[in-house]
Amino acid sequence: METTFATTRLRSAHAHCRLRIAVPFAAVLCATALLAGCGGKTHPPETAVPVQAVTAELGNIPVVATGEAVLMPLHEAVLASKISAPVEKFYVQRGDRVHRGQLLAVLENQDLSGAALGSKGQYQQAEAQYLTATQSTIPQEMKKAQRDLAQAEDELNLKKGIYDSQEKLYKEGALPRRMADESKVAYEQAQTQYAILKRSYAALQKVNEHAQLQAAEGQLRQAKGNYQQAAATLAYSEIRSPIDGYVTSRPLYEGEMANAGSPILTVMNTSVLIARAHLPQSLVQGMKVGAPAKVMVPGMPAPVEGTVSLISPALDPGSTTVEVWVKVENKNQDLKPGTAVQVAITARLLKDALLVPSAAIVEDAGNTRHVMVIGPDSIAHPRTVTIGTQSNQQTQILSGLKAGDEVVTVGAYAMDDGTRVKVVPPGTTTTATETAGGGL
Repeated sequence: METTFATTRLRSAHAHCRLRIAVPFAAVLCATALLAGCGGKTHPPETAVPVQAVTAELGNIPVVATGEAVLMPLHEAVLASKISAPVEKFYVQRGDRVHRGQLLAVLENQDLSGAALGSKGQYQQAEAQYLTATQSTIPQEMKKAQRDLAQAEDELNLKKGIYDSQEKLYKEGALPRRMADESKVAYEQAQTQYAILKRSYAALQKVNEHAQLQAAEGQLRQAKGNYQQAAATLAYSEIRSPIDGYVTSRPLYEGEMANAGSPILTVMNTSVLIARAHLPQSLVQGMKVGAPAKVMVPGMPAPVEGTVSLISPALDPGSTTVEVWVKVENKNQDLKPGTAVQVAITARLLKDALLVPSAAIVEDAGNTRHVMVIGPDSIAHPRTVTIGTQSNQQTQILSGLKAGDEVVTVGAYAMDDGTRVKVVPPGTTTTATETAGGGL
């Protein structure tokens, strides 16, 4: 009996326990049924994606021409020998800084020195002969001719006086005819002699003096030319720098033969460099000398400021591009000639362009571009656009957008069409979401 009673109580307790467990579980099932279907259908709350946005508006944007370029020195001198002679001595090494007119090297020149010295002597001799001809020989000949002419004139006057006197006495009957005729003949001879000397004196003035002066002057010029040529040839043996700069090449050693026309030294002035670029004509249109530019050099953290110094007036016949030079200062010698760089030149200012931030442009898989436009209902829709000029911060929109449209700048990437958005101030986190109308 006791065993049967204990078994009955145990079963009763077990059933009571099952009832206590089943009641909460049923309550949960009922609540779930009410949420799922018992009490009707419910929708999850719609969320708004926080984004940053701006309004597309008209403004000015610089048209920037970009391209590849190579740094070149503004001034470079390749010094070649004009004569063939061995190198006697170098006064500089590669990398040395040199100045304009500085002696860099000397070629062997003993034979040239002797030739120059002989030519100088000939020149001095011709100069002395010229002085003698102009100050001694020619004036003496002129003075002698002048004295002879004066004597002939005096003789003519004397003979004329005798002839007139005797002719008068003859007419008066005091002198025979023979003596009067003799005085006439003497007078005529004096006239002839005077005329000859007068013509000779005039010829000496016009011809002889001029010819002798020309001959003396010609000899002087020839001797001077020979001397200058010899001196110049001697000077060719001295290699001097025509510019300030640095020695960048020295292919020969002392004692080696320097052939005429072969480079001996190269001097570059690297304080100012030129970034020489070839740009399409469409990018150069409107560009002017003095336009600001930036040069991006590999390994340098920031671009180097420069200005346009030359724009070729004609297209390159091989590439149909325009050669443009950008001048940059290189006082600290940070830039090296021959470096390949990128240039960005502000060609002109485009006015009244429809502009949006460059961050608003999203590029699709098919290389098409779109922006997310926010409607009055805060719903964003993609809109395909055609872009024009771009800068680091702004992009020109040619079609697909109008002034006043609000476009997403931060948060547009991978956004679906019809997404509800909420514009937040710049600097606000855009990864969190906000529930419209409150949360659970």
